[in-house]
Amino acid sequence: MRKKTLVIFLFFASAVSAQQIPANYSKLVTDVTPKVVEWRRYFHEHPELSNREVNTGAYIASYLKSLGLEVKSPIARTGVVAVLKGGRPGPVVALRADIDALPVTERTPVPFASKITTSYGGQTVGVMHACGHDSHIAMLMGTATVLKQMQQQVPGTVVFLFQPAEEGAPGTEEGGAPLMIKEGALDNPKVEAVFGLHIAASIPVGEIWYKSGAFMASSDWFTIKVKGRGAHGSAPWMGIDPITTAAQIIEGLQHIVSRESDITKAPVVVSVGAIHSGVRSNIIPETCEMIGTIRTLDSKMQKEVHERIKNTAEHIAASCGATAEVTIETKTLVTYNDPALVKKTLSSLVTAAGADKTKEMNWITGSEDFSYYGEKVPSFFFDLGALPKGKDPKTAPSHHTADFYIDESGFDVGVKAFCQLVFDYAKTK
Repeated sequence: MRKKTLVIFLFFASAVSAQQIPANYSKLVTDVTPKVVEWRRYFHEHPELSNREVNTGAYIASYLKSLGLEVKSPIARTGVVAVLKGGRPGPVVALRADIDALPVTERTPVPFASKITTSYGGQTVGVMHACGHDSHIAMLMGTATVLKQMQQQVPGTVVFLFQPAEEGAPGTEEGGAPLMIKEGALDNPKVEAVFGLHIAASIPVGEIWYKSGAFMASSDWFTIKVKGRGAHGSAPWMGIDPITTAAQIIEGLQHIVSRESDITKAPVVVSVGAIHSGVRSNIIPETCEMIGTIRTLDSKMQKEVHERIKNTAEHIAASCGATAEVTIETKTLVTYNDPALVKKTLSSLVTAAGADKTKEMNWITGSEDFSYYGEKVPSFFFDLGALPKGKDPKTAPSHHTADFYIDESGFDVGVKAFCQLVFDYAKTK
């Protein structure tokens, strides 16, 4: 009986030991960090829009092949999937970075600022990594480098997901996380859990903020087309004004948020981003079109808000003698951090950033197509701070703006977090 107990104990001790991160791990992260910064600056200077990340994907694939990883590219048009098989038994874990930039003309004074321009929506626009995806690429490449150097001690298999079109595929094209999933990014090998991070310009550099459960909002885009009857601007009673009807609809949409939604349960945002109608000051047009976005953090509320928008627009239009046609397109789901997975792996973030710099946060009404991975396997998505020391987060340039700026000194924390997650998740199996 004692011999059997000893065998079981030795087996358990061996399994735990196999999942301990190597002693030289911190030095490996320190050594790769200057390269992470160099990669980030290269990608920042050479940004590409969603589903057009041809050179970005090729650069990533070439480097990962040079490490000796199994590389699948292109996937989901321009993406890259790389596989590292560890030297110890263990689970299959995926780590994700998004790789696309935005149609924004950069204004930051850094020497590696983007000077790239392209055509977008029929206009010539600047292209900029105005959301930090360049840093995500670089940190995941750094993670791949460190884990490759520790390959014999790595438990299980690591799948690196370099995903295009997180910001949304253009037009009617497929793209982003849904296309990565559709083309098998989580299937061979079969991923058990997926982790991702996002740089945050308003969180102090090096800090990690997270939230268990619903974390980031779903994103729906709506279009409301109001049809009235044209008339001379001097005689509005001869027509049905679609512009004043649209104005009433806009006001009605805000009542959905302030008077019809239980915001004690979860936040709701309805914003009209553009309205188009008419060509001349003295002509009441026949039609008016508005477009906007809906953000919710609860799937039931999401459906309720959709119905309320349709009812509000149609009934207000009818009361004015007009008609309203409402279409709603879901762009992302609620980004949901699996509570059990968060509980199991939160220690990884604490180890990477420090207990005093790992904080639970409130909901975010921004959205992420990382949410689609969470529909398939347990997932955990968190924010990594990049606000320079001494700066006021209230005045920090926002993501998706020409002045967006991040402090690079916390990139090592991101690499450490990813590496810790690989080892620590294996301990929970």
